[in-house]
Amino acid sequence: MRWLVVHRFIHLTAFLAFAPLAAGQDWKREDVTFEKIDAMAKELAAQPYAAPNADALPEWMKNLSYDQYRDIRFVPERAIWGAEQLPFRAMLFHPGYLFKEPVAVNEFTDTHQQRIRLAEAFFNYGPLIQQRGELPPETGFAGVRYHAPLNRPDYFDELAVFQGASYWRALGKNQRYGISARGIAVDTGIDGKEEFPSFREFWLRKPTPEDKAAMLFGLLDGPSYTGAYGFLIQPGDDTVMTVRVVLYARRAVTRLGFAPMSSMFWFGENSRRRFDDFRPEVHDSDGLAIKMESGERIWRPLSNDTGKLEFSFFSMDKCQGFGLLQRDRRFSAYEDGEADYEKRPSLWIEPTSDWGSGKVMLMEIPAHNELADNVVAMWEPSHIPQAGERIEFSYKQHWTMDEDPAESRGRVVATRTGLHDWQPEQRTVTVEFAGGALEKWEGDQRPEAMITALGEAASKLKIQGVAVQPLPEGRWRAAFQITPAAEGGKLSDIGPVELRCSLKKGEDFLTETWAYRIIP
Repeated sequence: MRWLVVHRFIHLTAFLAFAPLAAGQDWKREDVTFEKIDAMAKELAAQPYAAPNADALPEWMKNLSYDQYRDIRFVPERAIWGAEQLPFRAMLFHPGYLFKEPVAVNEFTDTHQQRIRLAEAFFNYGPLIQQRGELPPETGFAGVRYHAPLNRPDYFDELAVFQGASYWRALGKNQRYGISARGIAVDTGIDGKEEFPSFREFWLRKPTPEDKAAMLFGLLDGPSYTGAYGFLIQPGDDTVMTVRVVLYARRAVTRLGFAPMSSMFWFGENSRRRFDDFRPEVHDSDGLAIKMESGERIWRPLSNDTGKLEFSFFSMDKCQGFGLLQRDRRFSAYEDGEADYEKRPSLWIEPTSDWGSGKVMLMEIPAHNELADNVVAMWEPSHIPQAGERIEFSYKQHWTMDEDPAESRGRVVATRTGLHDWQPEQRTVTVEFAGGALEKWEGDQRPEAMITALGEAASKLKIQGVAVQPLPEGRWRAAFQITPAAEGGKLSDIGPVELRCSLKKGEDFLTETWAYRIIP
């Protein structure tokens, strides 16, 4: 697949309004294509890895505190392309504080490119910046932020941010920042081995008045991989980002992740560990959704109950899609008028090339607050490239408030579990479904619950008391109890068990499959 660029002649005279900001920024006649970034990545991979010089920044930038760094703000009137009637604008982040490895930023048209150099005129330095020193123009920036008229036609909202290592975030209409994406994951969850490759350089394509999507390229570098990235960002109710990737392996790794994402889950309605907090739920995402090649849809609610690192793997020959979703959109679920968790986007990955066989990996890290991401999801291919290998893949990211529009079956909307004092060896589990054929259920016949236990602990467990009942708002609840299979046994002796639940009518599945690891 070629990354297509429609070649048009663009007059550059309008750019003169931008020129006074940074002397010495000159246009050079040179075209920029994905293939050229690909060649750079290949050449870089043939060289020994050279880590960015973390000491290159002036001392005053390296020593900025959190509050001081926040007091440096880009001047909106200086936004790239802001002086022209174009559908996108770009702003830049100042280097310093945690961002000690700046990224070079370039602008390009169909025929020319230029380096954007660090300049004082780009920024407002607030009162917390009492003294500042030199500002070397070749330093680079901490990242890039795109703006577009997302929520109303007369205001340029934040659309996407690329900042820190290979991380980025994006927004659709009426959304609030939450989940993050990154370029690749290297040895994630492998003790002491995880790498965080970083974007070393960006190329921002100057939009034309007719453009519906913003385009940029990125060059990635790390100890084990280099890479060329192409992005098309199309804003809307759902912002859709098309991503093309070419990777070159410097050396083999234990685990490689395509389309990785990071989110936060502290507690939800399924949590057995309760925290001293006024809110009923706190999370950016409440579950992992997977669409299998067979068409089966799996929903794995997130959890933070065990107090230890947890992994879940879902193997398949071909992945139709996966993502960390925020399904509960009720304000009453969170009761947080500042964080707006009900407005955090879901992130759905749609492969647009053949990724081959592999597995979706979910990693859940124990958390005692909401301050850091503690959930990772990604695709782990069966084949891990060896040193010198090239790998290419592509996908679409849907930053969305909605479910997969092609999915017509019912979905899981709640997971709950609990024990009674008078039945200490019998745990009750309830799974609630809604949507699809369940919305307009007719007749006295009720859906049938299909519940199974998987894994080594399955034989130690007995499932009993299965019941399906209708609830208000078109919901249906499947309830059951799990008890030890052995007479006089204890739940605590069973260990973690994998459960599956779905609703059927005859041979037809009415819902997706609920998949959950429970510690009885």
